[in-house]
Amino acid sequence: MTSHNPELPTLTGTTKTCFCTALFIALMLQVTPLSYALEATSNSEESFQQAVEELTVSALRIKNTPRESGTSLTVITAEDIKNRQYTYALDAIAAVSGVTVNQNSSFGGLASIRIRGAAAAQTLVLINGIPVNDPSSPGSGFDFATLDIANIDRIEILKGPQSTLWGSDAIGGVINIIGKEPQLGIQLSAFAEAGSYNTVRSGASVGAANETANYRLGISYQDTTGISAAEKKDGNNEKDGFESLSLDARGGLDLGKSQLKGELRYVDSENEFDGFVFQNGDFGFQDTDEHTESKELSGHITYAFRLFSDQLSNDLKLGYAEIERDNFNNGLLGFSAEGQRLIMRYQGDISTSKNTNLVFGLEREETESQDDKTSINSYFGLLKFKTLDALSLTAGLRLDDHKEYGTETTASFNGAYYATNTITIRASWGEGFKSPTLFQTTFFCCGASTPNPDIKPEESESFDLGIDYRTTKGNGGLSLSYFDQHIRNQIDFSFALGSYENIARIKSKGVEVNGFYAFSDAIELSFNYTYIDANDGAGKKIARLPENTAEVELRWTSNERFSTTLVARYNDEELNSAGTVDDWIRLDLSASFAITDDIDIYARIENLLDKQYQQVLGYGAPGFSSYVGLRWNR
Repeated sequence: MTSHNPELPTLTGTTKTCFCTALFIALMLQVTPLSYALEATSNSEESFQQAVEELTVSALRIKNTPRESGTSLTVITAEDIKNRQYTYALDAIAAVSGVTVNQNSSFGGLASIRIRGAAAAQTLVLINGIPVNDPSSPGSGFDFATLDIANIDRIEILKGPQSTLWGSDAIGGVINIIGKEPQLGIQLSAFAEAGSYNTVRSGASVGAANETANYRLGISYQDTTGISAAEKKDGNNEKDGFESLSLDARGGLDLGKSQLKGELRYVDSENEFDGFVFQNGDFGFQDTDEHTESKELSGHITYAFRLFSDQLSNDLKLGYAEIERDNFNNGLLGFSAEGQRLIMRYQGDISTSKNTNLVFGLEREETESQDDKTSINSYFGLLKFKTLDALSLTAGLRLDDHKEYGTETTASFNGAYYATNTITIRASWGEGFKSPTLFQTTFFCCGASTPNPDIKPEESESFDLGIDYRTTKGNGGLSLSYFDQHIRNQIDFSFALGSYENIARIKSKGVEVNGFYAFSDAIELSFNYTYIDANDGAGKKIARLPENTAEVELRWTSNERFSTTLVARYNDEELNSAGTVDDWIRLDLSASFAITDDIDIYARIENLLDKQYQQVLGYGAPGFSSYVGLRWNR
C-alpha cells in the first residue's frame, strides 16, 4: 500500500457457484483470443516499488504521481490486494489511516466509510471515474458491502475536500476504484475458496490484448449462511445469509491518434438482515425475517483523441450508474427504491512545457430517484507547475451550477517540495460542497406539511501538512500528516420540524502516521496510526468515530513461493446513539504457497483470537473464521 497520507435470474444455492465457474472456464477455453506479442517483465521488488512511485493517480485528474502531489492520498495496489487476500474492497479500505468503517454486522450488512471524521455520505465513490453513489438513499451515500475485489486492480483514496476535482459529494474525500485492464497477450484466471459459515466464493476471468484491441471479462460469486446480524449474545440465533454475483466487462480499440474504450459492471445481490421490534413497551433490535434484493449497474464509454501535434489531449466520456433495491419483511415487499445517474464529461489536457500542465473541462450530471430529477453543470480547471525538479505546485478552480441551488465555486491548492532525495514536504488546502439530495428535499413527516424549502448545500474547508521520509536504500519509510477540517451547514433530519435541516457543524483535526521497514528481503513490517478529534458545533463527540485506530502488519516471504502475513488491528471505543461500543483488537493471519508458476494455494484466518467485538452497537461480528482457496493464473 503506497500511502501518504436483461435481468439475471434469482441466485440459488451452492451448486450454482461451481456451475457458473465451470461454465465460464469452459467458455474461456473456446474464445479465439486476439493476436498478441508476448513481452517479458520483471517482477523484482525494486521494479515494483519504482512502478508504484511513478504511478499516475487518475483520481487527481491531472498527471501527478504520489510523490508529486501535495494532496494526502493512499493507493492500494494489486500487490497489496494479493498479499492480504482481501475479499471485498471494504476490507482493503478499512486498513487505510484516516478511514473509519462502520458495517452493520458482516456478509452483506450495510457498510459505510467516512474519511477524517466527515460523514459517510460525504465520501464520493467512483468506479473508473464514474460516480456510483446511490441517488435513492437519504444522503446519497455508497454501500460498500457488495463491492467484490476480484476484478479490481487498485483503489485510490483522496483525503479531504475534493470538490474542485469532482464537484458535489466530494466534501470529505474521494475513493476511486480502478478495474483490472487487459495486458498484452492472453490472460486466463480462476479461483475458488471455501470456509467458515458455509461460505463459498469463486470467480474467473479471460482477457487478451494486442497493439490495436483488447478485452477482459470477469465474474465472481459468493454465498454464505453468515451470522446473526443482531448480536448473538443478546439471544439472536437466526443466521442472516448473503449471496452476490458480480460481472465485469471491458474492451478498447486503439485507432492511432484516438482510442475508444468501454466498461460495464453489474452486481446482483441478496442480503438477509434483522430489525427493530416493538416489545414490552420499547423497540428492541432482534432477529427478524427481512432481506434486501439489489441490482447495481454502472459503466462508461470513453473516446480519447489528440489535436495540435499531439499537444492537446481530449477525453469525452459518457457514464451511467443505476441501482434498484427491494426490501422484504416476512416475504412481503416493504419498500422499493431506485436511482439513476448520467454523466457527460469533456476533459482537455495541455502540456505547454516539460514543467507545466493545464487540465480543463466541463461536465453535466443528471440525477433521478423515483419521479424526482435534478441536474448540475460544472466547469473546472487545474494548473500544475514544476520547477527545478524540486517543487511541484497544483492549483484548481471549479464552478458548479445546480438546477435548484445556483452556483458554487470551490478552489484548491497543493504543493510538494523534495527537500532531499529522501524527504518530501507537502501541504494542501481545499474547499468542498454537497448539494442536498433528492430525498432530503422531498421528504417530510411527523406533522410537517411540506419539505424544508430553505435547505442549503453543505460546505467544507480543510488543510493538511505532511512530511515523508524514505531511506536511501528504499527499505524503510515514515510519513506524518496533520489535518484540520471544518464542515458547515451539515444536513440532518430534525424530528421537531419533521424535515431535513442545516443543523450540524463538524470540526475534525488529527494526525496520521504511516511507516514500513524491511529487515531483510524476507521480513517486512508496516504500520499506521490515526488520531481524530471530531466534534459538532456544541463540542459533542461524533458518534461511530473512534479517536484512535492503528494497524500493524508483519510479512514474511520465503523462497519466492511461500509468504505469510500477520495483521493486528486496533479500534478505540466509539460513541453510538444508544450507548458505547467497546474498543477491540483483532488479529488476522494469511498465507499463500505457489505450487507452480501458475497455481497458488492460499489460506487465511480472521479474528485469530476469537475476539468478541462490535463495529456498530447491537450488531454482531464474526468470531474465529478460516478459509482456504486455490488460484490459477496464466
